[in-house]
Amino acid sequence: MTLVFLPGMMCDGRLFQHMPPHLCLSISQHDTVEALAADVLQNAPDTFALAGLSMGGIVAMEIIRQAPDRVTKLALMNTNCEAETDRIKDMRAPQIAKAQAGNLRAVMRDEMKPNYLADGPHRQPVLDLCMDMAIDLGPEVFARQSHALMSRPDQKGTLKSWTKPTLILTGEHDRLCPLHRHTLMAELIPDAQLTVLKNAGHLPPLEQPALTHAALVQWLS
Repeated sequence: MTLVFLPGMMCDGRLFQHMPPHLCLSISQHDTVEALAADVLQNAPDTFALAGLSMGGIVAMEIIRQAPDRVTKLALMNTNCEAETDRIKDMRAPQIAKAQAGNLRAVMRDEMKPNYLADGPHRQPVLDLCMDMAIDLGPEVFARQSHALMSRPDQKGTLKSWTKPTLILTGEHDRLCPLHRHTLMAELIPDAQLTVLKNAGHLPPLEQPALTHAALVQWLS
């Protein structure tokens, strides 16, 4: 069974470089979650295990809404099943304008990356990799992904009807998608397993690769 990974906003396959064998599919070419999910379904195998982190998890939830029969198992990592709040929506337009004016690096450095990671010896190399991924994707992808997050649907009803094996995983220090968002998802999905990794923030596959790998292997088996 193929494992399909969906990366977070302004990330690519390097986010999952330490994870079990997989296919990483892009979520960068459309400006709605619905269109991004349809694009993944067009490029994925007929049936597959699905793991998404952050924005990738948001798209993953739309995938199981659109085509639940094609997904055999689900892993939602450091993500959020609810629609965007007005407070966050109001922050996105200035960020998009800055990014499209040539200041993507500053937006990532000052407004987004500080929320990503736990403190620790590997924090700076991981932040540097995040910056590399964001700059490689560029300001237009930033704009499309921002618009998709702004208009995303609430998926609580989708999760209530989902009954297949599910892992909910997060880092204990994730400030972008705090623990209470993950306990909510675990409560909505029958028999979901909640795993909280110590010494990790928003990007456990890079911050705690061995622990994240082990949790995914257990879920897959």
